[in-house]
Amino acid sequence: MTTNSPAFASGQTSDLIDPKLAMGWMHTARFLTTAAQLHHLPVVDVPEIAFVGRSNAGKSTSINTLTQQKQLAFASKKPGRTQHINLFSLGKQGVTDAVLADLPGYGYAAVSRSDKERWQRVMLNYLMQRESLTAVVLLCDPRLGLTELDEALLNAIRPRVENGLKFLILLTKADKLTRAEQAKILSITKLNAGGGEVRMFSALKKQGVDDVAQLLWHWSHPEGVNTGKTEPAAVAPETPAPTKPAED
Repeated sequence: MTTNSPAFASGQTSDLIDPKLAMGWMHTARFLTTAAQLHHLPVVDVPEIAFVGRSNAGKSTSINTLTQQKQLAFASKKPGRTQHINLFSLGKQGVTDAVLADLPGYGYAAVSRSDKERWQRVMLNYLMQRESLTAVVLLCDPRLGLTELDEALLNAIRPRVENGLKFLILLTKADKLTRAEQAKILSITKLNAGGGEVRMFSALKKQGVDDVAQLLWHWSHPEGVNTGKTEPAAVAPETPAPTKPAED
């Protein structure tokens, strides 16, 4: 998609979808598939929104909070060990109109160098080549700010951003900051966002949840209506489709 919702672009809220409807849409999220390699992912013909971030940025918690499902996205007991891309379909009455992609966390020291390098290649290929990718949500702990790895990711997707890819920097764990600290880090991050959206977010206090759900809905429905597309078509795998991992 190549344009922001006019309501978000102009700062007006009168044209935004009702937050209850946006949250209801997010609640329809259901597991689609998991893959360890990019070529194992199904081809989809609906907007795809990827969630990325450091292993301790609260990615799984944020996805579960937005979808109002306690265990949709699983967090590994050992951060950084999860090495699958998990896809979740969104849409009412069994009709998929968007897909969420949960990418492996990065930057955790417990992972071997070879694993880090392999997953850096997989993630880079995904971010640069996945045709259905419409938007990227980068989760960041505001107490750390944008790290070198976060900035490298933003630089990697910049060519696609210039061609219309949307991105949102989600400053998680906002409840751990005072209002003054939130305002400061929000201002700093906006300066470094390069035109992307920035939101404060707290799963504990439900801060920013409705706002983010509205934004994701509008990015998935640029015309403001359901596209009416059916379940995304999948490339026939050589082996039986994997089942949902216990701790991914």
